[in-house]
Amino acid sequence: MELPQDFQERIRHQLGDSYRDFLACYEKERVYGLRYNPLKIEKEALVQQLLARQITLEQVPWAEEGFYYPSDTRPGKLPLHEAGAYYLQEPSAMAVVELLAPKPGEVILDLCAAPGGKSTQIAGRMQGEGLLISNEIIPQRAKTLSRNIERMGVRNAVVLNESPKRLAERFLLYFDRILVDAPCSGEGMFRKDPDARGEWSLQQVQVCVKRQQEILSQAAAMLKPGGVLVYSTCTFAPQENERMAEWFTEEYPQFTLEKSVQLWPHLAQGEGHYAARFQKQGLGAKPQESGSSVPDRKTPGAGISKVRGNYASDYAQFYDFCRETLSQQMQDWLARQMETGRIEPFGEQLYLLPSGIKRLDGLKTERPGLQLGCCKKRRFEPSHALAMALRADDVTQTLELEEPEHFLRGETVFCGQQKGYTLATIHGCSIGWGKATQGILKNHYPKGLRRF
Repeated sequence: MELPQDFQERIRHQLGDSYRDFLACYEKERVYGLRYNPLKIEKEALVQQLLARQITLEQVPWAEEGFYYPSDTRPGKLPLHEAGAYYLQEPSAMAVVELLAPKPGEVILDLCAAPGGKSTQIAGRMQGEGLLISNEIIPQRAKTLSRNIERMGVRNAVVLNESPKRLAERFLLYFDRILVDAPCSGEGMFRKDPDARGEWSLQQVQVCVKRQQEILSQAAAMLKPGGVLVYSTCTFAPQENERMAEWFTEEYPQFTLEKSVQLWPHLAQGEGHYAARFQKQGLGAKPQESGSSVPDRKTPGAGISKVRGNYASDYAQFYDFCRETLSQQMQDWLARQMETGRIEPFGEQLYLLPSGIKRLDGLKTERPGLQLGCCKKRRFEPSHALAMALRADDVTQTLELEEPEHFLRGETVFCGQQKGYTLATIHGCSIGWGKATQGILKNHYPKGLRRF
């Protein structure tokens, strides 16, 4: 593999005696990883299901949810992948969320979140409790992020398409934990991504340094006293890693560097990754209110009373659907969420906004929470996102698909005596809605996702 000459010269000085070992690793095949999704499947169940397809998994040592899989297999083409049972992710990247150590009930920001690997790993740790804001400044990448949030069955995430500066103006001292997986020069991805090699230059490193400093400055303002900030890159450049950590603690002395780690491809089974964990000094504080709500049908923020008023019909039909389709356990969960979160209209759709978010008006919002569905011709039609966020025991009717490829192509499926909305599952993982009538399950799998 041909590496940029300026890069080689710098790395030679960085690594000294281990430089040859570093170069030699680029002649070897890279490793491949996936991360199981605790929101949708148990760890051992996934191991056994993939083993039945001749895919043997090996534990990633630094990530509880992570596994290596053989390079000659294609788990991304299996129906279980479409069901959100796992996420394909470079193994070294999994170490970052381990360092962040998110917990259920916290308010967390993933500031540079696309395509969603780290956000969905955070969500798995949060177990549907608390608030996760996943932000991506590039619109198309924000859409990809939103699709992955949906596929992985995340209930408590808001996906924004904003600049760090705009977020800092709204969310001052708001978050318990912040992840800054910063845009970087991408040196750690040279083996994985040929484009990263072609785009690299010493000048590009300096451009990244300036951008990283700007992003970290905004993140510092959004973290609560006592909170944790993790900064990460997929590069080896000291200017973007160790020196950036030094700059941050000098510029913001209220932050203490607790731990940092650099993963090298010749020393670990993975690509290059750097991560540093900081804690903000000071007593804990409640998040600042993000402002009073501004009623607007196109923008969340109106409160349940607004839905009961102008949209009482939609609201009543949604609850009729809940009583008919959801288990009592799931109905109780929804009731608890509504004590602190809200069901609100966003365009024609109803969404469940996570607790902790007060208003989103004025922000570019790709996904304001869990999409529930919409009212059509005096009936409530549940969303695909809701199906993906449910487990088998959350509904009154399920259908385990014997040939899931047919369902994923949009074909009708035979069922028994069931009637009404039924959750289709693959080895217990939800994959979409069907509506049962006269022994046939009418397929509601979205046309845009059909590919098998």
